[in-house]
Amino acid sequence: MKRLVSMLMVVALLMCVFPVLGEPTNSNQLSDPRVRKALTYAIDMQAIIDGLMQGKATEAITMAPPGDWRADDLTAYEYDPDKAIALLQEANWDSNRVLDVVYYYGDQMTVDLLTAIQAYWEMVGVKMEMRKLEGDLASQLWVPPSDPLNGPSAVDWDLAYAAVAALSMGDYYDRYQGGYSSNSYNPQDDKLDALIAATNATADVDEQIKAYHDLERYENEIQVNIPLYHQPVFIVQSNRLDRGDAPYGNEQYIYNWDIVNWDIEPDANGKKVLLTNGGPMEFFETPFFNPGFLMSQKVLFDRLIIADENLTPKYPGLASEFSLSEDGLTFEFTLRDGIKWHDGDDITTDDVIGSIELATKAVTNPVLLTTFKAIEGYEDYASGAAESMSGITVDGNKVTIKFANINPNVLLTFTQFAPLPMKYFKDVDPLLLQQADYWQSPVGSGPFKVKEVKMGEYATFERFEDYYGGQAKIEEIRMYPSGESDANLAKNAAAGQVDYAYTKSVEDVIALEQMDHLKVTTVDVRYTRLFYVNKFPQK
Repeated sequence: MKRLVSMLMVVALLMCVFPVLGEPTNSNQLSDPRVRKALTYAIDMQAIIDGLMQGKATEAITMAPPGDWRADDLTAYEYDPDKAIALLQEANWDSNRVLDVVYYYGDQMTVDLLTAIQAYWEMVGVKMEMRKLEGDLASQLWVPPSDPLNGPSAVDWDLAYAAVAALSMGDYYDRYQGGYSSNSYNPQDDKLDALIAATNATADVDEQIKAYHDLERYENEIQVNIPLYHQPVFIVQSNRLDRGDAPYGNEQYIYNWDIVNWDIEPDANGKKVLLTNGGPMEFFETPFFNPGFLMSQKVLFDRLIIADENLTPKYPGLASEFSLSEDGLTFEFTLRDGIKWHDGDDITTDDVIGSIELATKAVTNPVLLTTFKAIEGYEDYASGAAESMSGITVDGNKVTIKFANINPNVLLTFTQFAPLPMKYFKDVDPLLLQQADYWQSPVGSGPFKVKEVKMGEYATFERFEDYYGGQAKIEEIRMYPSGESDANLAKNAAAGQVDYAYTKSVEDVIALEQMDHLKVTTVDVRYTRLFYVNKFPQK
């Protein structure tokens, strides 16, 4: 608060004149890089981290966290209200405009953070109002305009407080390409597109790092978004739970956590029941956009390949064997014999291929989508000139996928991509995939299947007896509903209703660390909170 008070003393003081740093690209003032830089300069992010987060985060200057993959010559845009005011004046900012800021997290810290930012911006003459989104977030946040250059916007917000839980470095940046399936905020920029393309044009790690550094410099120069902070993941488990030799990794994605071999003390009825969160509130979320973010996505669906705790593709999954050619242009896998969906039907190569095709038209994770768009024949399939992608061929249970160009994340993609039983999606519009009836009680391929669902109350899952990986030791999983953040995590944990969970909420971690029956493990991951800035003209 002392810093906020000090701002009152500097608001009217313009100590120098700053050079013009770009111009707006359309009628929306947020398309002006000077405005985006001003909004960044106006936030004392380090004060927020030290105060609200008790230091359990790192200030962000770009989407990429510190390390080899981040360029070391970027502008930090450290707190400087003088610069913010000057840039807003140069950009002729409309002081009567009220920015519409949306968010979807349910924790109090989000409200506190946005309230602090609201105060910082008000001190430099920028008004904002914030509102929480509910329901189908994909349709409210990530629908691109029909014209990826000129818009108008297909979503109704100015800034979205959100996060990137990056599966790969490409997951941070591919989504900013013009015309991308979830790009609702960034008008097509040929230079940006070319820089992103360069990061995907090689499998050589050194060349990739160099390409990302070039991309980050441009991202940083035009302030394509407003990066706020990087944060670890905190894994929580009770003393009832024995994870055996299962490693700890990035719980936001799928890795070899070996849940079939987890064990837990029986309850009063002698039954082995795991209590957790990540259950559905209104529907089960698809695994296409956030592949393993929720517990339900982890246990209901299996993947073709299994990654280790470092997300390195290593082990066979639904595929009994797999290979990638030396040039990176041919991926082959053989689907296991006799594997079943939870309804007893066979999992087929048609399900796998149909799911890939469905994912290319739905709201899909950028890493996965970039891989699928590199398949030979994708352009003809996307345009409707062909009914399928020519690069995918089948011989019995063996599937061969040929790529038109190098994609560095082929194997990684198939550790996260969950095939779906396509018979349930014959008449479903891919853009409305989340609204399909299937997501009220999905049929999956994983070690647990849906037993009972009371939307918004609880969901129970029972072990799948025909699971190819063996029957789980835990007999049942009971999930309480939660989304991106769980407002009831600390309360439920204190009541003994949490045996496993993970969180990125610092306020929860502070409370959970005080509970003797819990263990909290910190894992560093690629996770960045930011403001997406909608630069398209509004309707």
